[in-house]
Amino acid sequence: MRDLFTAKWSHVTRTVPDLGRCRLGGPSMSLRLGDLVVTRVIRVGAHEHLEDAHGRRVKLHKGDLVVGACGNRYATDFYEGYYRPGPKAHLLTAGGVIGTAVSWHTSCPAPTELEILGPLTDANDQSMSLEHFARPKPPSPPQSLSSTEPLAVAVVGSSMNSGKTTTAAGLISGWVDAGLVAGAAKVTGSGSGKDRWTYIDAGARHVVDFLDFGMSSTFGYSSERLLTTMTVMRDALIHDGADAIVLEIADGLLQEETRQLIGHLPTVCRGAVLAVGDALAACAGVDLLRAAEVPVLAVSGLITASPLASREAAAVTGLPVLSPTQLAGGAALDLFAERIPTT
Repeated sequence: MRDLFTAKWSHVTRTVPDLGRCRLGGPSMSLRLGDLVVTRVIRVGAHEHLEDAHGRRVKLHKGDLVVGACGNRYATDFYEGYYRPGPKAHLLTAGGVIGTAVSWHTSCPAPTELEILGPLTDANDQSMSLEHFARPKPPSPPQSLSSTEPLAVAVVGSSMNSGKTTTAAGLISGWVDAGLVAGAAKVTGSGSGKDRWTYIDAGARHVVDFLDFGMSSTFGYSSERLLTTMTVMRDALIHDGADAIVLEIADGLLQEETRQLIGHLPTVCRGAVLAVGDALAACAGVDLLRAAEVPVLAVSGLITASPLASREAAAVTGLPVLSPTQLAGGAALDLFAERIPTT
């Protein structure tokens, strides 16, 4: 067996503090969601590259050792996948989520195939999980949000690839340009660093995601766990010193975890910006959010590439339709000016 120093360590291992002391455990040891696992590439498929903990795209080859974490994936434009015990698995994300793809979009190639060699263990031969490296729960802020407390806003979307992360980046850039300390959280999704780097590049000083709280991906976890984690993420960013916070919730409003979370948004943030691709999605999405008593502050996302579609959405929803560029250029501050503390 080759030394694990030759292995390719994926993004989901970024919270593991001492990789040099890790070992390959016995293949008979059971694995669960969030457990770290050592695999070998059998066949390179859709994911030809692995994203490492530093954001570098690492080329994959047959026979490579890959360290990732067991997890599920829900992606309407890519894979539906679940972690299932067994000797074979797939690379569900470039960030290192390991599971079995059961369906995928017709435009998506077959997944990269892996052989599971065994769990990642510590120096005492104990299996390692992302749960072991989760960030401690921070102190809770005051129970009720007021105009003098940090501004927290959710970004939700009508579907996958509706422009949520770009919208979040626009909010962050606008707040930073106005002199605010921005924080960002990726509340749900599948392990990958792409959105995290986007937040940082937009100027966010403090960033957290579900990896920081023990999950390689959020699909399949209980609603109670996800609701608690969403609140803890907001509290962690407040504790770190953020003045303005964006909470991005992955996938679309019809996804099960998203539907569970949106009903609780009024308890953790002041409202939501909805990212959509067309006016009909804006109409339906705004109706769903309002039915859940979530204040909808604006519409954004891919729809803003079309002035005509934007006018349609504004007419049917009665809301401002703001592009990420407009948010970055001042609309982010204008939209929430009455809620942001002045100095």
